[in-house]
Amino acid sequence: MSTNTTKPEEKGFFEKVKDAIEDLWDGTKENAEELKEAAENKYDNLTQKTAPAKRAATRKTPTAKRTVEAKADSTSSKVKTAAKNTKAKAEMKTKEAKAKVDEVKTKADAKAKDITTKAKKAADDVKAKADTKVKVVTAKSKGKTTTASKRKAVA
Repeated sequence: MSTNTTKPEEKGFFEKVKDAIEDLWDGTKENAEELKEAAENKYDNLTQKTAPAKRAATRKTPTAKRTVEAKADSTSSKVKTAAKNTKAKAEMKTKEAKAKVDEVKTKADAKAKDITTKAKKAADDVKAKADTKVKVVTAKSKGKTTTASKRKAVA
């Protein structure tokens, strides 16, 4: 009989571990390559899908920016116009109020002058009447004194 056995040669423990690691490594390597290819395909698909949207967005951005700036300018000009109008109205109201105050003051001064003039006239009239009465009374008393002194002189 021959010394060769029909059975396969039995491997040692370390050889079995080595074979298992090689199998795992080869399987992992294949999986990694498959995942890499799938990721590249997915990336290419996404970039192809998003390219038109990206181009449209880049076109819309300046337009939207200009629109926003125009609206902001319009709003600020409206606010400035409203502020100017309000200020003008306030100044106008102030001028009207000052004019009314001046008018009332002028009327009051005129009335005061009129009253003062009437009071002076009335005082002058009263003084004139008093002076005439004093003169009359003085004249009467002088006349009485002269008649009284004549009476004394006669007596």
